[in-house]
Amino acid sequence: MSEREAARMPSGKGNDHWDESYLTELFEALRSIRDQGEFSRFFDDLCTPAELRSMADRWRVAKLLDQGLSYRVINEKTGVSTATITRVARSLTYGTGGYRMVLQRQQGEQGE
Repeated sequence: MSEREAARMPSGKGNDHWDESYLTELFEALRSIRDQGEFSRFFDDLCTPAELRSMADRWRVAKLLDQGLSYRVINEKTGVSTATITRVARSLTYGTGGYRMVLQRQQGEQGE
């Protein structure tokens, strides 16, 4: 099983009931969100504060890596562990292109 496939599997008991369609339903729910306020409300209900901080940390690291900052500087600037920085860097280099796609879109919007 690949790392990506493993990431899609829920942890804990009851894995026999996991179905990929649940992930598709979540993605469809996200597509229905209309603005930042709705995103905030949905994610506040969906995630714990720690999960939200972790996702925000990973996004911040992706942006800093894209700017060319070193792992050491990012660690000092953010307090994010080098393990997380390495994981984000690996995704930027070998992942599915999701980080890169959104980074480029945001850069395009800032240039307009």
